[in-house]
This record gives sequence, C-alpha cells and structure tokens, in this order.
Amino acid sequence: GFFVFVCNRQDINTPFIMTDSVQEFGDGENTEFETVFVLTQFDSPEYNYLYKHEHRIVGPPVVLHCAAKDEPLQFSCRPLYSTTMLNLSLCFTGFRNKEEMKNLVNLVHHMGGTIRKDFSTKVTHLVAYSTHGEKYRLAVCMGTPILTPSWILKAWERRDDFRTEFKVPPFQDCVLSFLGFSEEEKANMEERTLKHGGTYLEVGNERCTHMVVEENLVKELPFSPSKNLFVVKQEWFWGSIQMDARAGESMYLYEKNDSPAMKKAVSLLSLTTPNSNRKRRRLKDTLAQLTKETEISPFPPRKRPSAEHSLSIGSLLDISNTPETCKSSKPSKSSTPVLSKQSARWQVSKELYQTESNYVDILSTILQLFKHPLEKEGQVGGPILAQEEIKTIFGSIPDIYEVHTRIKNDLEELLTDWSENRSVGNIILKYSKELVKAYPPFVNFFEMSKETIVRCEKQKPRFHAFLKINQAKPECGRQTLVELLIRPVQRLPSVALLLNDIKKHTSDDNPDKITLEKAIESLKEVMTHINEDKRKTEGQKQIFDVVYEVDGCPANLLSSHRSLVYRVETIALGDQPCDRGENVTLFLFNDCLEIARKRHKVINTFKSPLGQTRPPPPLKHIALMPLSQIRRVLDLQDTEECVNAFALVVRPPTEQENLLFSFQLAGEETVKSAWLRTLCRHVANTICRADAEDFIQCTDPDSLQVSTKDMDSTLSKASRAIKKTSKKVKKGLRKRQQHDAKTVQLVSLSDVTPAFVEDFLLLMPCMFEPIAQGVFSSCKASEAG
Repeated sequence: GFFVFVCNRQDINTPFIMTDSVQEFGDGENTEFETVFVLTQFDSPEYNYLYKHEHRIVGPPVVLHCAAKDEPLQFSCRPLYSTTMLNLSLCFTGFRNKEEMKNLVNLVHHMGGTIRKDFSTKVTHLVAYSTHGEKYRLAVCMGTPILTPSWILKAWERRDDFRTEFKVPPFQDCVLSFLGFSEEEKANMEERTLKHGGTYLEVGNERCTHMVVEENLVKELPFSPSKNLFVVKQEWFWGSIQMDARAGESMYLYEKNDSPAMKKAVSLLSLTTPNSNRKRRRLKDTLAQLTKETEISPFPPRKRPSAEHSLSIGSLLDISNTPETCKSSKPSKSSTPVLSKQSARWQVSKELYQTESNYVDILSTILQLFKHPLEKEGQVGGPILAQEEIKTIFGSIPDIYEVHTRIKNDLEELLTDWSENRSVGNIILKYSKELVKAYPPFVNFFEMSKETIVRCEKQKPRFHAFLKINQAKPECGRQTLVELLIRPVQRLPSVALLLNDIKKHTSDDNPDKITLEKAIESLKEVMTHINEDKRKTEGQKQIFDVVYEVDGCPANLLSSHRSLVYRVETIALGDQPCDRGENVTLFLFNDCLEIARKRHKVINTFKSPLGQTRPPPPLKHIALMPLSQIRRVLDLQDTEECVNAFALVVRPPTEQENLLFSFQLAGEETVKSAWLRTLCRHVANTICRADAEDFIQCTDPDSLQVSTKDMDSTLSKASRAIKKTSKKVKKGLRKRQQHDAKTVQLVSLSDVTPAFVEDFLLLMPCMFEPIAQGVFSSCKASEAG
C-alpha cells in the first residue's frame, strides 16, 4: 500500500489516506492543498507513474524526520526518500559508464544531496573511480574526502536507518541531584542532564531518583539516603552519556566512610599500622631498601605522575653515595673506582632512562586509554568520533611510541650492564632517522589536533563524557588529553639537554664524547626538520585561509611550492583591475599575485564535511596574476593630489598593450617602500633576474593621471555608487538590446528603408521598443502615400 498525505503546505500534522492505486489521487489537481505521496519503493511502477506526472514523492524517513523535529515537510523538486545526505555536495570523476553515474546521481538526489559538475570549495565529497585527473589532485590539495562509488550504494542500503531519532535518552524519567561539585561543573552537568532527557533538583529533594557524588571530595553524606535513591559516583553520569543509555547503578554505587565495606578496610589497616616509632623505623628501612634497589636496578616505578624534568626518588637518594649501599655489578676495563656506577655520568644517564621510561608510559596511556577505545568497533551507541577526527587528534603517536619503546629498552640494557666506556650517544644515533620520520607530522599539526579536541568536546556530548571518565583515572595524573599530547612537543629538546649534560661529565678520552656530539647534532637536525616542515605547513595553511576567504578563488592557487609572502589592503585608483574606489586586497605569493575586492553581498555560510561552519567569504576574486606579467612597479611621488599611492604596469598575454593598475595603500600598517621592495624582489626571482631594484621607478602621478583626491569624501562615495548603478543599468540595457535585436530580425526586409536605418541608429536603447513601432508604422504610411 501507499500512504497519501493531502496536506496544507505549512503543516504535516494531518490525517493520511492509505491506497493501493495512486492513479485515483495522481490524476486530480488541487490548488489549495498539495498531495504528497509516501512510497517505500523508489523502483516500482507506481513511482515511475508519479515521477512521470511530476508529483511530489517522499520516503517514510523524511516524514518521520520532520515529525520528530516538529518541522514542516521538507520541499524538494525531486523525489526525496531520506535526509541521509542533506547538506552534502558531491562531485564525480573518472566515470566512463554514463548509466552507472546516472544511477548514482539519482540515489544522491533521493537522499537529499546535491551534485556539482565542477570541483570547487563548495564540494564536500569527491566520488572517484581512480586516482587520475585534475579533480582528484585538487581534492587531495584541499583535503576533501575522496570516496568510492560503493559509499553511495551503502548509504542507500541503510536509507531506512532512522531509528536513532527515536532512541530513549539515557536519563529518561530520572531526577538527578549533584553533590560536591563546583558551581561551574554542576551547571555543566545540569545542562547535559536536560539534553539527555532527565531533570534535576537540589540535593535532599524527595523526588530525586539519583544523587551523583564527587567521590574524591565528599567524605560523608549530609543525610541518610532512602532506599529509592541511588547514590552513585560521577562516572555513572558520564558513562551513561558515553553509552547513550542509562548505565547500571550497582557498578557505580558510592560507599560512605561508615559503610561496612569501609569499616572492614579501616579495621584491616589498623591491624597492620605500627606505633609512631615503628613507623619511622619502617620508613627508614624502606628508604634504605629503595636506595639499594635503585643501585642494582635503575628502573623507576611505573606510572609516576611527577613532571618529566623532575628527578625521581631513586636518583635523589643515590646522590648521597653512601658506602654501605654502593655496589658495582661489573668492574670496568679501565682503572675506575668501585663507586664508578654512581659517577655523575652514570647519574645523568640513569636520569635519561627514567625520563624516557616515564615518557613511554605517557604515550602508552594515550594509546590505551584514549586512541584504542575510540577506534574500537561495536561501541555502544555507535562510534564516538569519526575516523578522520581520530587521525587528526593522534596523528603519528603510535610511531613515536614504537621508536621510544626501543630507545628505552636499549637504555635499560646499557644501564644494567654499565661501564664508563658504554656509549649513550650511539643509542640516539641508531634511531635518528626514525625520529625524523615520526615527529614532524605530529608536532606540525599539534595545534590542529588541539583544536579538534576542543571542537569535538563542545559539539559531541559522548566525547565530552568519554574524556571526563578517562581523564579522571590515576594513569592520567589529573592531566587532560591535550596536556598529555603536548609531551611529544617537549620531549626532544629535553633529551638534547640531558645528552649535553652527559657530555659535560664525559672525559675527553672517552669515545662516547664524539658520539654524544653527533647525537646532539642529530636531534638538532630533527628539530630543524620540524621547524622547516612547520613553516611549510603554516604557509600551506595560509593558502587554504586565502582560498576560504576569497569567493571564487581559483583552486590551482593551491600548490606545494607556493607560499604567502605579503598581504596588503588598498583602494583602487583607476578602472583596472576594478572600479575606482573599490577596497582591494592584494595577496602576494612567491610567484603570483591574487587580487580580490570586498564583497558587496554576503552569501550563505559554508559547512564542511565534518560539521564545521565557516563564515561567508568577505572577498570576491578578481584576478590571479603571475608575477611574470608585471613589467614595472611605479612608486608614485606624494603630492597634494596623490598620497601613499603606487602602480603596476601589467602586460597580460591576452592584451595587445600594457595596462596600468593603480592603488592607494589603506591604513598606516604597511610601509610603502618595504612593500614595493618585497614585491620587486619576488618579481625578479620569478623571471630569474638579479636587478630587483631596477623594477622600481619613481614617477610623477600627474603624468599618469592618477589621483587620490576625495577618495574618502561623501561626494566621492556617492559618485562611485552612481557609477556602479549606471553600470548595472547599462548591463540591463545590453540584455534588452539583445532581446530587441531578435525582434528586429522578424521584420520583413521590404519594410526597412534608408530613412528607417538612419532614424534607428539615433534612437535611445531604452526607448527602442515603442519608438521602433512608431517608425515601422510611419514608414508604411509614407510608402502607402
């Protein structure tokens, strides 16, 4: 059967009719009401009939989507089955089978998506059959997701998967109260309670079903809870949001200090707690044992929450060099004393190992607590983050973890079998190439990683809950994911300082002296690679910013060899490259000049595939000009009629003569002399000439008829507005002339006389139609006479 909605255009809350024949409703017309057909099959004869007769067709997911959000039924000029691809704009490349492509296009339209023939910044996804072609290259440069055609087919297979809109929220029919939280945290939790279907009241209210307790701060409850009240830890709250379902309370019950379980723990503790003298003796023995253990085995305790650069307990105790606790596991080949294992060189080498071990533990925590759970398949409630977001956040952390695990193991072996001639520097040199490969991709994009975490935490409640749960665990040491991820950025400079310290305590006749110097240089090389790659990355990011800022900016501006050099705000003084008085922005790149003017009309906000919204581009593209087209840069002298102006003599390949582009610098931020020198230097570099200064020529503005007079006056602004209006009128008249020219062609040649042609050429274009009719009639009358 088929559902037929006969509904008002502003409302979908109407009765429906179920029918087995669409013809009885599809043949009639109703001007007051619109008939909407709801079909479950878009490949049936009924669909073909309704589509052929241009009836409005929707699928059940569209109706349910609008009903759930209490919105009017979405209008679409094409049959719309679901909103799976709403707000997506697709482009196709590499297809040779037109029928296959036509089928895919129809499916995209059925799911609410749009298709663009040409690739641009408005395309959210590229559907490609191969890795060849210009569209594929541009998509790679712009970071646009590139997907296979099977993605569309899979989306169509799951077109009925609209059940998430009707899921029961985790706090449905729950009344929550919060104890022990700060005002800011409490407000945040109350807001999220409402978003997830629950309500909240103050602590102690009899209507409360759950009391969420900050277990680290609350030592005793203010009252005895009733049997109907669940007293739970905060992990229950965040766990429920993460799962998108109410978690079982028994796993998260809050235990009071006077509870039987707590009393049992306290009694056991009292049985094993000695008096104060025994405490001090036990502490002294423990410290001595620690000292002894750290001499034999330098391995620090796991999961130390202390800072990376601080000394460990073991290293602090070993500085005492107490004879009773000093042992040498292996005599040195040279005449080193028995205490050589606690020499300054050994101490700093051990500190390098300890910080390396702690660093590896931190990387392991990042992977085990955050990355791996986010990547896990079959998560309750579906994936918390998209794969692209996970990749952006964690980057090359697994590679960094692998190389530092091997470094730690080598340092461990070295310290276990220590001698003064053992080389520390060789260990770093051994992994220098892997460090160069692993670090730049992460460090260069760390800011993007941090921004992605902040954005996802704000926009995705489940990810916010996931961070709350895991950041509270002891392994994190009360640090956030962002604070943990900054450690790789800080690690290499720290290692370089420790190696330098080891070198200071290494004798000149020790072979490791030279090796340490090479190791330090190799780390500097890695950091140089990072800085160089970061500079290139920032340059590429600046180009992307220009592409998003300038509407209509050519996609071929994106290039790996191109970088942004200078940005200048100006006002056009002539008719080229745009009207006089226009606000023009010049983007100087190392090989070209992007010229853009300020937009007069704001367009809709751009939305990226990941849900990010960008403000509408404030600039409009005018021209992308290679610097090789600039023949001369003119420094216009300051006069009463012309201030802070310059001009470019340009020879485009499509023009027979040179063009003059004249501008006035806007504002006082840009120094004209510095700007012109920079411009000339890059022009000279582009055409391979060494005489950059010869491109600048000082010129009198009067000789070029360039003036900045009255550029900021009200009269000038009004005249420019009139000029723009007149251009629009002329453009409209040209269109009218083209239309009327077609009308003239319908006139018989016998009606055209020399007098008619002479009068016709003198007529005003805007008066063409009525006067032409009069001319025709007068010509005929004179001939008849």
